[in-house]
Parts: sequence; structure tokens; C-alpha cells
Amino acid sequence: MGLTKSPKQYFRIIKGVQKNWEWVNHYALKRAIKNLYRSKLLDAIDNPDETTTLILTELGKKHALTYKIDEITIPRMKKWDRKWRVVIFDIREDKRTKRDCIRKWLKNLGIIRLQESVYVHPFDFKRELNLMVGVLIVSDVKYMICDIIEGEDELIDHFISEDVLIEDDLRSKR
Repeated sequence: MGLTKSPKQYFRIIKGVQKNWEWVNHYALKRAIKNLYRSKLLDAIDNPDETTTLILTELGKKHALTYKIDEITIPRMKKWDRKWRVVIFDIREDKRTKRDCIRKWLKNLGIIRLQESVYVHPFDFKRELNLMVGVLIVSDVKYMICDIIEGEDELIDHFISEDVLIEDDLRSKR
């Protein structure tokens, strides 16, 4: 509506919205808004005229950025804290498309698959994961930080280059 100056055009747009509103999946819309409340990105104010105004919280304003999803990377740290970041998910078969999208996205970020729905990386990627979970509107994704992974020598060799410092320098202990 902001691109036209014609009041006649405003009414055409509003009529079109009313017509298409019937096709909106109201259950999915309510679920998406509920997820935004839970993530503390959105808040609601009930108005005297029985309408509700949705507003971004301060946290929501910080996250309300424009992202190029395909260009997101995990920032490398100069010093590794010897903690593994692990993401696990259990997404039902009827949401296979979302599950496959998560797998592809994690692989493109360089996060290594340990098992079917278990992925690991040495550097923090919680912010990037939260973005992806928010875009896909999934809730069955868990992020963990672990001290030890059995067989981690191969992971260390894969991820940690000579220019990254390791607390208690692991390389000298091997």
C-alpha cells in the first residue's frame, strides 16, 4: 500500500487481502506467533477495542536483521575452549522437508554429522541455529555443549588448524 498514492488502489489491496485471508492456515499462523512469544522476540498488547497489537521486543529488534541464509557462516575463534557444540533433532516423518532442510543447512555450514540427526562443531553456532529454527518454525531441535566426544581426535584434526590455539594445548598431549 505504501507504493501507491491512489486511494482507489488502497481499497483494491485491502479487498485482495480479505479474499486471500480465507486461504491462510490460521492454526499455523497462531503456532508461529506462539513460537515467537516463547522465544521472547514478540510481545502483544491488548487494545481497548478488543484488537491485539504485536510488537517486537528489544531482543526481537536485535534479531530483526536481513540475512542471506546461504551466506551465513560460523565465526572461527582464535582460541578453542575445548567444548563441542552438538545439535540433535527428532523431527517427525510428516515434516520430512523441514528435516532434510535442516540437514542440508547444517552440512553447508560445515557442521559434521555424527549420527543421523546428531551434528557437532567446535565453535559456537547457537545464533545461526536459532535463526534456522526460527525460519523453519521447528521446535524439536536441541543445542548442547559437551566436554568430551568419544573419538574426538578425528574431529580435532578436521576442525582445528594450527592457527587456532587450544586451551591446555591438546596437540602436545598426543
